[in-house]
Amino acid sequence: MEPVLAANADLAWMLAAFVFVLLMFPGLAFYYGGMVGARNVLNIMTMVMSTLGITAVLYVLFGYGLVHGETAGGLGIIGNPTGYFGLTDFMADDESGSVQTLYFAAWFILFAAITIAIVASGAAGRMKFSAWLIFAPIWLILVYFPVAHWVFAPDGFLLNTIKIHDYAGGTAVHMNSGVAALALAVVLGTRRRRGERPHNVPMAILGGGILWFGWFGFNGSCALGASFLTQVVVLNTLLSGCAGMIGYCIVERWREGHVTSLGMITGAVAGLVGITPSANTMNPLGALMVGLLASAVVAFLMSFKSRIPVDDSLDAFAVHGVGGIVGTLCIVLFAAESAPAGVKGILFGGPIDILWRELAGIVITCGYSFVVTWLIAKALDKTIGLRVDTETEIEGLDPTLHAESAYEIPSAGVGHGGLSGMSPARAAEAVEGALPSPSPTAATT
Repeated sequence: MEPVLAANADLAWMLAAFVFVLLMFPGLAFYYGGMVGARNVLNIMTMVMSTLGITAVLYVLFGYGLVHGETAGGLGIIGNPTGYFGLTDFMADDESGSVQTLYFAAWFILFAAITIAIVASGAAGRMKFSAWLIFAPIWLILVYFPVAHWVFAPDGFLLNTIKIHDYAGGTAVHMNSGVAALALAVVLGTRRRRGERPHNVPMAILGGGILWFGWFGFNGSCALGASFLTQVVVLNTLLSGCAGMIGYCIVERWREGHVTSLGMITGAVAGLVGITPSANTMNPLGALMVGLLASAVVAFLMSFKSRIPVDDSLDAFAVHGVGGIVGTLCIVLFAAESAPAGVKGILFGGPIDILWRELAGIVITCGYSFVVTWLIAKALDKTIGLRVDTETEIEGLDPTLHAESAYEIPSAGVGHGGLSGMSPARAAEAVEGALPSPSPTAATT
C-alpha cells in the first residue's frame, strides 16, 4: 500500500480511521484483561499498552525504512533501514490537504503495535515484564518488519513475486501474531493456574466491542480514502463480525450444550479476523460466509483446548492465526469478481493458481514467524530468563511486578482502606476471594 494524493474528504476519513485503530489498544487490553485471573489484569493490560511506545520509537528510527524502504538487493526480503531515518524527509507540507507519507508512518505504527500486542496472549500470567520489554522490540525487528515488507511494500516478494492477495494484514498481522503467540507459549510452558476462569466476562465483552469498533478503521483505512471501496469494506467488516457470532454459537451449542457470552464475542472477533485479508474480494453473501466459517473453525478448535499441551493463554493462535488462515482460504473459494478487488474464486470459475499462491503465503508466513519467534524466546530464556518464579506466579503479577492491584477491597468490611498495608500475598488472596469465578464458559483461560 503506497500513499496516494487524495481530497480533503479522504484525509478526514483517514484521520478518523486512525483514531478508530488507536482505540483498539485499550479494547484489546480490556478484552485480554477480562479473560485472565484477577491478580494478572494490570500486567496483561500493561503488556498490551506498552507496545505503542516500543513500536513508535523503532518505526521513527528505522522501522519505516525496513518495511517501506527500497528493498535490499532487489530480493523483496527487507527494506533499507537508513532510507527514512527519523522520518525527516516527510516534513514538507505540499498544502494540498492530501493523505501524505507522514500520515502513513503514523498509521503503520499502529498496525505494527497491535500485532505485537496480540502476541502477549502467549505470555499471559507468567512472563517477566522486563523480559517482555526486551522480547517485543527484538520480535518487531526480526519478525514483523520483514514479514510486513513482504506484504505491504510494492516490491515485497509475497506481494510482487508470489502475488498473494492480502487486503489488510491477514498474513503480516493476524497469522504472524497468532503463530508467534503459540511459539512464545511453547517456550514459556503452561501456567500453574491454567484452569483459571476469566475473572470479568463483561470486561472482556466490552473490550471485544471496542475492538470491533476499531476494526472499521483498521479495514476501512486500507481503502486509502473515502470511496466506494471503503463502503464495501466497512459493510463486509460488519457482516463478517455478525456472522462470526452466529457461527461460534452454533458450534458451541453443538459441542458444549450451551451458548456463552464470551463465546459470542470471541466468534465476532474471529469473523473480523477472517474478513481482514478478504474484505475487498467479497460481496455481502461472501462476507457472511467468511464470518461463519472462520468462527466455526475457531470454535471447533477451542473445544479441544484442554487437550492441547501448549498454553496459548488467550487464544491468539486459534482466533488470529487460524482465523486468518481461514479468511485467506475463503479468498480462494468465494472471491467475487464483482467485488472491488476483481479476484475470482475457484468456485466461481477462477484460476487454480490462486490456491498455491495463497497457500504459499500462509506456509511462508507461519513457518517463518514460528521458527524465528521460538529462537528469540529460547535465546532470551537461556540468557535473561523469560518466566517469573513460582512464588511470583502464584501470588499474581500485578502485586509482585507492578506493586498494584486492579481492585480495591474494603478492609474488614468497613470503609475503603483497600489493600494498603497488606503483603502482596495477602492482597492477592483478598482480591481472589472477593471475586467469585463466573459461570463456566466454553473458552477457559
